[in-house]
Amino acid sequence: MRRVQACLVGALVISAGCAGLGDVTDTRSRLDLTVQNDGSEAISFQIVVTDADGAVIANESDRLAGSVGQSYVFTVDTTGRHEVRVAGADWRGQIAWNANACANYEGTIRVTADEVAVAGECVQQQ
Repeated sequence: MRRVQACLVGALVISAGCAGLGDVTDTRSRLDLTVQNDGSEAISFQIVVTDADGAVIANESDRLAGSVGQSYVFTVDTTGRHEVRVAGADWRGQIAWNANACANYEGTIRVTADEVAVAGECVQQQ
C-alpha cells in the first residue's frame, strides 16, 4: 500500500512540473483594499476599480456598521496606472498605483463622521 501512495504523490509532482505550474510567471497585479468605518453610524458605499484607459474592472457596493472594517481583493493587469475610488453619499477616497511596477498594492480608506483618511503603499514590486 505504501508504494502505491508514493507513486501517486510522485505522479502528481511530475504532472505539476510538466504543466509548468511550478514556474508560473504572474502577469497580474493585486490590490488589497481595506475600508474601515471608524464612525458610530453605518455607511453605504461604492467601490470602483478602473484601468489605465478608464475602463471599469470592478464595481461593488457594500455597507459597513459603525466601528467595522472590511477587506477586498482585486486583481488587475500589470500594465499602466490603476485607480480605486470608494465613495459614500457625502464622502470619497481615492487611491492610484502603477501596476507595471507594483505586483501587490495595499490601500486603506478610513471613514469617520468628519473626515476620510487614505493611505497606500506598494508591498511587492513587479
